[in-house]
Amino acid sequence: MFKKDLLKGKSILITGGGTGLGKEMGNHFAEHGADLFICGRRENVLEETANEITEKYGTKVNYQTLDIRASKDVDDYVQSIFDNKPLDGLVNNAAGNFISPTKDLSHKGFDAIANIVFHGTFYMTHSVGKRWIEMSYKDDEGNTIFHKGSIINILATWIWTGSPYVVPSAMSKSGIHAMTQSLAAEWGKYQIKVNGIAPGPFPTKGAWDRLNPSSDKDSMEAGNVPLGRVGEMKELQNLATFLMADDCDYLTGQTIALDGAQYLTGGGTFSQLDKLSDEDWENMRKLIRDANNKDKADRS
Repeated sequence: MFKKDLLKGKSILITGGGTGLGKEMGNHFAEHGADLFICGRRENVLEETANEITEKYGTKVNYQTLDIRASKDVDDYVQSIFDNKPLDGLVNNAAGNFISPTKDLSHKGFDAIANIVFHGTFYMTHSVGKRWIEMSYKDDEGNTIFHKGSIINILATWIWTGSPYVVPSAMSKSGIHAMTQSLAAEWGKYQIKVNGIAPGPFPTKGAWDRLNPSSDKDSMEAGNVPLGRVGEMKELQNLATFLMADDCDYLTGQTIALDGAQYLTGGGTFSQLDKLSDEDWENMRKLIRDANNKDKADRS
């Protein structure tokens, strides 16, 4: 679909780049010539992904364990990258989410999501964006030259509709959607474009273990997608690569729904969970705890 060298010479940072959608986008960026920086909380996963991509495409992949909730660690990490070569792109993909009746949600549970999706995404965006802006200079004719940058925020279609049972995520991603629009307007003069992608159902193990722990992962919500299927990773990869490339810089401040028109037909939320009994919810909580414990074990 694209020229193989479309992203050649670009350096792109992907948060949550070791698994799921982040890994898929990273593969496609590397296939088209980009050098990658990936960060996340599980070193073994990051190392495995970095080696896999390098072996497949011969591109340079740097990985770093990072908790994006820690603002100073984020800023130090970004500075360490810019000390060698400035980034050209940022994908804010790291997230956290789980289903729960809001009445049963603790403040700690709310913070577990909001601190990653809302605070962490802002920390990373601010740390990268301000350095791009600081790189501006005057040429011999007195014109201001800026380092062009592209930011992609991975959102969800419930930024437009809201969604029950994932309130911390719905609130946080809606805030990042507002940031996408606000910074596109504020930072456009610095040649920084900011866009969002709101994927529909794209099955990945990490998200599905917490959002659909008891169902068939390949058929989740496919029934209320007009296209009658879940998303294919190549569709997400192609859109992300298009947004990261240079040939359509006039496209900024937009969040694009990539969901087969699901949310336009009233799908894309967790309203169907109204049918669950208290016993069903308890079983869900157990499955989610098991998934969380496995992740913690992988990080230790």
